[in-house]
Amino acid sequence: MLTEGSWLGCLGGGQLGRMFVHAAQAMGYKVLVLDPDGNGPAAQAADDVIVAAYDDAVAVAAFGQRVAAVTTEFENVPAASLEALAATVPTRPSAAAVRIAQDRRLEKRFFAEHGLPVGEFAVIERAEHLRDAPATLFPGILKTATLGYDGKGQQRVNSSTQALLAWMSMKQAPCVLEALIPFELEISVLVARSVEGDVRVWPVQENQHVNGILDLTIVPARIDDSLREKAQMLACELVTSLDYVGVLCVEMFVTKDGVVTKDGVLINEIAPRPHNSGHYTIEACVTSQFEQQARILAGAPLGDTTLVRPAVMVNLLGDVWFDAATPMQPAWTDVLALRGAHLHLYGKAEPRKARKMGHVTCTAATLDEALATAAAVKRALRIA
Repeated sequence: MLTEGSWLGCLGGGQLGRMFVHAAQAMGYKVLVLDPDGNGPAAQAADDVIVAAYDDAVAVAAFGQRVAAVTTEFENVPAASLEALAATVPTRPSAAAVRIAQDRRLEKRFFAEHGLPVGEFAVIERAEHLRDAPATLFPGILKTATLGYDGKGQQRVNSSTQALLAWMSMKQAPCVLEALIPFELEISVLVARSVEGDVRVWPVQENQHVNGILDLTIVPARIDDSLREKAQMLACELVTSLDYVGVLCVEMFVTKDGVVTKDGVLINEIAPRPHNSGHYTIEACVTSQFEQQARILAGAPLGDTTLVRPAVMVNLLGDVWFDAATPMQPAWTDVLALRGAHLHLYGKAEPRKARKMGHVTCTAATLDEALATAAAVKRALRIA
């Protein structure tokens, strides 16, 4: 285990990095961030920052020389930079694991090859791949293979002709065509694995999205015990099959009446890092996803992932700052007056609509109470 005062490295300067910095510093470590923005959320909190592009070989090498271990806070860090760092310093997660998560083609094939439940899909790299696509893939969703998130880089399509037009609008980028899944709920499972292969899994999270962006996370998810156990088991199986070291989020669908899989749970995608849907762990679990990330990087034992209190997390987008076209100060006083409401703002200088600016985690003795507090937060901030 790394000694107190050791330096940990974080590639990426967003809000996930900021919360990792806070957790690592609470454990006595210093954090060096590499990010193009010297005043980003993580850079504001870090002990030091290297302002450079993620593919700047000189800066990446200098970064690696100053830290005892490296992690990431978003999945689009160039895998080549992680590979270069791995030659001299432990990287958690590995470039190989991140590369799979960065490319939907590799990701879907990995699920299928390892017997994990995944919906029907086809890799689209040429026009004939769409012309030859089976009818069972329609209606479907055409997604760019890389760089898509929060509903970006994807279009719903009802036929091969429509899919071809969508693909042309995406500049013929490599894509994955996925059959539209009839689902009842979207859920996610956070799982952590140490370098020794020890695995810990958090409670199943129920997620609600608006316009493709996470709106609410409800914990524990309102599903039966058999589905809960299946989802957690799949997350543990996946993280082990991937030989993944770090914190991973597995996003899943609870399918309608089990029509897609006999077990009623289907894996959608993975995120090789802590996740927006796991922010509630800071207040609601014995060990947060960010403390676990720091523990893994430092070579410490994994922490207890038990849920202490039910929780509902409300995502705060830049829309909260606007009344019509006029920027305004949100009603933070009203939010903080609510029992069990925990406000987190990310330090982003400019609020923009659909930009993640913060979150509120509502904890309570019962899930119904937490849901009621979350509804009160939304009323106070005029979130629809």
